[in-house]
Amino acid sequence: MDALTRFFWFCSGIHQPTLEKHPTEHNKYVGIGATIFFTGLFAALSGGYAMYFVFKGDTAAVLFAIFFGILWGLAIFNMDRYIVSSINKNSSSTKQILQATPRILLAIMIGMVISRPLELKIFDKEIKERLKVSYLNNQRAKIDTLNKAFTNKYTIELNKLKESKAQRDSLESGIKSDRQKLNFEVFGTKTTETSGVMGYGPYAKRKEEELKQRQQNLDSLNSDVRRMENFVDGRKQFDGLLSERLYTGKQLDSLTNIAGFADRNWALGQLSFNTNGTRDSTTALAVSFIGLLFIFFECLPVFVKMMSSRGPYDRSVENLETSQMHSSEKDRDFEIEVTDGVYGTRVATAIEKQKETLTKL
Repeated sequence: MDALTRFFWFCSGIHQPTLEKHPTEHNKYVGIGATIFFTGLFAALSGGYAMYFVFKGDTAAVLFAIFFGILWGLAIFNMDRYIVSSINKNSSSTKQILQATPRILLAIMIGMVISRPLELKIFDKEIKERLKVSYLNNQRAKIDTLNKAFTNKYTIELNKLKESKAQRDSLESGIKSDRQKLNFEVFGTKTTETSGVMGYGPYAKRKEEELKQRQQNLDSLNSDVRRMENFVDGRKQFDGLLSERLYTGKQLDSLTNIAGFADRNWALGQLSFNTNGTRDSTTALAVSFIGLLFIFFECLPVFVKMMSSRGPYDRSVENLETSQMHSSEKDRDFEIEVTDGVYGTRVATAIEKQKETLTKL
C-alpha cells in the first residue's frame, strides 16, 4: 500500500520528502495522482485503439498499437503531471485562474483527442451499420454514373437497338395474330376476317405465304437485335459496367471490418443524423455526453488542484523555494565576492611587479 501511495504521489508531481512531513495532505495528492494516472491509462487505450485501425490488416498491427498506445499514454501522463504541478497555490486566486486557463484549454483538447477513439469503440455496431449504408449508396451512385455515361456515349446505338426491339415486338405480335387468323380460316371458324369455310383455300395459302415472309423478316430482325445487343454488351464490358455490382452482405461485412479510422470517424459524426437528413437528438446527445465525460475527466486534476485550499504542503514548498532562492542569491554573492577578491589580488600583484620593474630602472 505504501508503494502504491508513493507511486500516486509521483504521478501528482509533488516533492515527496516535503509531503511526507504533512500527513493531512497525503490523501489529497493520492487522489490527484490517481486521476492523472488513469487519464494516462485511458489515453494509452485510446491511442492504441486508434493506431490499430491505422495499421489494420498488417501482421504487426497489434505491436504497433501497443507501442504507440504506451508512447501516447506516457506523453499524456507527463503533460497532465506538468499541468497540475505547475499550478502555484501560493499565488492569488486571480493569478491561479490565469495560470490554469491555458492549461484547462490544453486539457480540453487532450480530452477531445482521447475520447474520440473510445467513442468509436463504444458505438462500433452503429458505426458499422452506417458504413454499410454509405458503401451501398456509394456503389449504387457509382453504377448510376457509369450507366449515365454509357448512355450518353452510345446514344445512337442504344436508340437504334430500342427501335429494333420495338419493331421486333410489333412484328411478333402481328405474326401471332395472323397465325391465329390462318388457323380460324383452315378450321372454318367464322370471324369478321375469315370466310368460315373449312379447308385450305386460296385465302389460307396467301395468308401462309405472307406469314412465311414476315417470319423471315422477323428472323432477320432478331439477328440484327442480337448483333446490336452483343455490341452493347461488349462496350459495357469494356467500360466496366458488367463488372460493377451492388455489394452483397458478406462484402459489406468485409468492407466495414477493414474500414479505416477516417471512415469510422466520419460514420460516428453521421450517427447524429438520421438517414433522411434529420437530426437524431438521442444519439447526438449520447456521443456528446461521452466526449464531455472524458473532457471533464481530463480537466479534473486541474480543477481539484484549483479547488483545494492552500495547505501545509503548499506553505512548506513556498518556504523551501524561498530558502533555495535565498541560498542561490547567497551563492551568487559569494561568487561575486570571490571574483572581486581574485581580481583585486591580480591587480595588486600586477602593480607590485610594475613598481619593481621601475625601481630597477
